[in-house]
Amino acid sequence: MWGVPLHYWWWVLALILIAGEVLAPGFFMLWIGVAAAVMGIVTWVLPGLGALAQAVLFVILGIASCVSYWKFIRPRLARHDDPVARTLSRRGEQMVGQRYVLAEAIVNGRGKARVGDGQWLVAGPDLPAGAEVEVVGVDGSLLKVRAVVP
Repeated sequence: MWGVPLHYWWWVLALILIAGEVLAPGFFMLWIGVAAAVMGIVTWVLPGLGALAQAVLFVILGIASCVSYWKFIRPRLARHDDPVARTLSRRGEQMVGQRYVLAEAIVNGRGKARVGDGQWLVAGPDLPAGAEVEVVGVDGSLLKVRAVVP
């Protein structure tokens, strides 16, 4: 078509699809773009491949690349075995096991602990201000604590 080898058109289609993925991310057009790029290689190696054979092969490659993503790549991207990555945006969970000093006494199960240069709301047994506590759990922004026995 227009004197340009057919495999170039497949690579142009691949670039358009991959660029579309950049503009509207969702990991779908990327894999169809990969299939188009592979079709560019196939038509470069087999320049006499008919239009129907190219269309069928493109559909097969597109389905295979999408299925490969969903079965093999996506589960690996979704898995977070790194505890730091899991709690990165949840600071309270990073505090479990840490010890702090009460800034305000725990009365009726509620008080405040000094954490860095701020204070966090804590829940636990009634304790006087200045007592050392250990964080044993988190409920939103409420730290669940227990008394540290010297």
